[in-house]
Amino acid sequence: MESQRKFTRTFSFEFFPPQTPMGVEKLRITRQQLARLNPKFFSVTFGAGGSTQNRTLETVLEIQDEGYAEAAPHLSCIGSTSENIRSQLRTYSDRGISCLVALRGDIPSGMAQPGEFRYAAELVEFIRKEFGNSFHIDVAAYPECHPQANSYQDDLLNFKRKIEAGANSAITQYFYNADAYFKFLDACEIANINIPIVPGIMPINKFTRLARFSDACGAEIPRWLRKKMEGYGNDSASIRAYGLDVVTDLCSQLLDSGAPGLHFYTMNSSDLTTIIWDRLGLQEETELTN
Repeated sequence: MESQRKFTRTFSFEFFPPQTPMGVEKLRITRQQLARLNPKFFSVTFGAGGSTQNRTLETVLEIQDEGYAEAAPHLSCIGSTSENIRSQLRTYSDRGISCLVALRGDIPSGMAQPGEFRYAAELVEFIRKEFGNSFHIDVAAYPECHPQANSYQDDLLNFKRKIEAGANSAITQYFYNADAYFKFLDACEIANINIPIVPGIMPINKFTRLARFSDACGAEIPRWLRKKMEGYGNDSASIRAYGLDVVTDLCSQLLDSGAPGLHFYTMNSSDLTTIIWDRLGLQEETELTN
């Protein structure tokens, strides 16, 4: 854990490409509100199998043109070809985008083959081969182990392959047990992995939706948190209030222990993230570092 203290803290926010004109306008407002927090970058997700490719591109280019923060598009292995990836990278490079998030991605139901790139390490290697050091590359990390990994050790080795292929830093899957992150960093230090590993943070709003999403992506909701939330039933105000307390405390633990920043999964909304940010008193720090 101590190895992370040497890295400059970075704060960032993640969006998904909106599907409707109303969603597009809502996300513009969200970006304006979060831009006041001086983030390092805004990242934009890439749907399973490239299902949002055009909307991801449109959103990324709009973010870059706004100038609030650097845009960091997600790139996914699943459903991609070398020519397709090369074309996207050329577009991003021509538009002055220099940050990427390279992922394996999820295989959509019914897709038999993942595509030309099987793993994120192969995608990172391709980016470096084609574009050298033109891009800062983030990759994913899984403190609680990727749900499809054969073992914790295999997952750690897969993570190390991404670093050896040329990744600069990593963003974790969200979690609510700080010890999982601390133990993961200890394992990374033993494996001589020496890059910033930024915790991914998911604010809690509607718990039933979070539970379904977590079950699907393999993120663990601790039993104490699940039972407490289930006990509130349909009391959305209590769920929201308790969720804010839990996530704020988690962020405080992480930063106090030396985490090199935070990456918020915003779900295209600014309210919960902004409240947590204010409670942590981060505004002055980001003004100094960005």
